[in-house]
Amino acid sequence: MAQNPFYVYALKDPTEKPSKPFYIGKGTGNRAWEHHTKIDDSEKSSVIQKIKASGHEVIHTTIADNLTEQQALKIEAELISAFGIRSQGGLLTNKVRPNTENISQKIKANIPDGCYEKAQMALELMKSAVMELAKANPHGISNSDAAKYLGLQSDYGGGSKDYLSYSIIGLLMKEGRLTRTANRKHIATGE
Repeated sequence: MAQNPFYVYALKDPTEKPSKPFYIGKGTGNRAWEHHTKIDDSEKSSVIQKIKASGHEVIHTTIADNLTEQQALKIEAELISAFGIRSQGGLLTNKVRPNTENISQKIKANIPDGCYEKAQMALELMKSAVMELAKANPHGISNSDAAKYLGLQSDYGGGSKDYLSYSIIGLLMKEGRLTRTANRKHIATGE
């Protein structure tokens, strides 16, 4: 079992363009997919049934993983606060907006409102750029190609460690969107 098994996820409505989240949650294992089997009289279940009735499937997006429970609670609370709940004019069908003051103070970082969301949006744009580069080069790209041609190189402390592009490529491999060849090139898989 993973050392930090928690993750935060969003359920999104594919019938809206762009798809919008209608529920934010935290959990372990298959928690994000359990909502389909536990239909009740909640607004969330109503949205899930409406999506299925239209011939679509709910989009499951893992927003952050490898988290402790405290980290997951904090991120979940911040996202629910940012998107708002429907009963108070927001987007989400979550029943309550968590109070971040009740979450343990074990988390050492101060995370300003909106900071995490900005980073996630930027990450999605960078992943998209790496995928476009990989698709345009069917023989594959290396990490140094991604760093050099997308301006992601670092010279922090006099070194040239391209950890940012390594991280992006690693995430795309985890998602199954890139595969690594024997000669250390990364090739786009069929999406």
